[in-house]
Amino acid sequence: MINRRRAMLGLGGGLLSAQTRRTPGVKPRNIVFILTDDHRFDAMGFLKGQPFLETPVLDRMAREGVHLKNAFVTTALCSPSRATILTGKYAHAHKIVDNNTPIPAGTSFFPQQLREAGYATGFFGKWHMGAGSDAPQPGFDRWVSFLGQGTYLPSRNGLNVDGKKVPQKGYITDELTDYAVDWIKQQKKDQPYFVYLSHKAVHSEFIPAERHKGRFDKEKFIPPPTMDATGDMARNRPMWVQNQRNSWHGVEYPYHSSLNIEEYYRRYAETLLAVDESVGRVLDTLKQRGELESTLVIYMGDNGFAFGEHGLIDKRTAYEESMRVPMLARCPELFAGGRVVEQVVANLDIMPTCLAAAGIEAPAGLAGKSFLPLAQGKQVAWRDNFLYEYYWEANFPQTPTIHALRGDRYKYIRYHGIWDLNELYDLKEDPRETNNLISDPKFASVAKQMNEQLFDILNKTDGLSMPLYPDKGGVMNQRHPDRSKRADFPEVFLGKPKK
Repeated sequence: MINRRRAMLGLGGGLLSAQTRRTPGVKPRNIVFILTDDHRFDAMGFLKGQPFLETPVLDRMAREGVHLKNAFVTTALCSPSRATILTGKYAHAHKIVDNNTPIPAGTSFFPQQLREAGYATGFFGKWHMGAGSDAPQPGFDRWVSFLGQGTYLPSRNGLNVDGKKVPQKGYITDELTDYAVDWIKQQKKDQPYFVYLSHKAVHSEFIPAERHKGRFDKEKFIPPPTMDATGDMARNRPMWVQNQRNSWHGVEYPYHSSLNIEEYYRRYAETLLAVDESVGRVLDTLKQRGELESTLVIYMGDNGFAFGEHGLIDKRTAYEESMRVPMLARCPELFAGGRVVEQVVANLDIMPTCLAAAGIEAPAGLAGKSFLPLAQGKQVAWRDNFLYEYYWEANFPQTPTIHALRGDRYKYIRYHGIWDLNELYDLKEDPRETNNLISDPKFASVAKQMNEQLFDILNKTDGLSMPLYPDKGGVMNQRHPDRSKRADFPEVFLGKPKK
């Protein structure tokens, strides 16, 4: 039998499939990919999303590696984003467009290619695709997961370890890190490996580790100015956004409760502390093995999270707080530290980047590209924009189907199936997205061009047919009777009646 090491060296190359072709002369590197849940782009200490945030290890990664400051997901929702990471395709292409859709038969994830090429592969954490299953998935030698969202503290469902039910012993962030670190320590020095550490944190409801509870109790949260319902921070806002204020995902009736957004953020920041420590433990393990300089470590969030921006909480929307994520990468043997990458990168790019680091050619048909040349400071052709998409869910009917084109300067947002305003923002002049320019004649040509570019991407990626699946799950469609009333139609729709 041809073993992993022989396959890695190409001695068993005849067994590799057409999807797994080696890049000549490239050293297969160990790869650690760390994914967090609902971690918004500015929730890192060095960016001061709030003054009291503490993420010393992530700050260190930014100093010693590269900070990809304009990193995004193409769908700001758990399952679609994770499927895009693993396939290098848009949600309309891999068909996992919500949190309930089963994985389509025949779906291939890139760890399968790594494994075929001789890598040892381990998955640790939240899978959250295929609805109610935590069963081991193809492409992984080691499997540690849990049902759905899992729980921060031990619960009766426990963990699924290589297909067997195992009790959860402690705080989930720490325990997943234990499993991942132990597995790394078991790998032989000549065995290349891929670690996918997929944290539950910082998904709501936020529960910090006992050692971190109350750390930020006395700190002051600065509300975002776009939380305002009217005025300069809400110019030409669509009706559906105004109406969502008083909903499950709005600041007036969050999760149909009296939730305090300030307190909510403080718990979020405390829950993030254990994640930061987890990253530190992984880096320490690599250092102990003498692999810290040669291993590619990538950190990112699966989507952002709003804490009051535009009067909203949660994600799903095409606003920056929802679709923009933290992304850091470190590998001193591949690229120098301290660099900030300005180009727009996306979760689409994780698969080709990891394959490039492994010395494997990316298969044809991917929507993403390796960002390693950007990390190395090379001048390479890169995208000018990318597509964002979100498909309406019956569970959360307050957010419509969204297609958006996010460019370096402008963002165009198109809504489907509702009688409302689309949106256009000049991100250079208006980074908070406070002034919707869609009805401004001076920007009509920009909107038209971006609409055409959006549909061009959809056409080229077979995205003109929308995936549709049966409704599943509960419906969060209530409004509070004593809070804001229905929004009026935009004035631009109120034309003069004909005589």
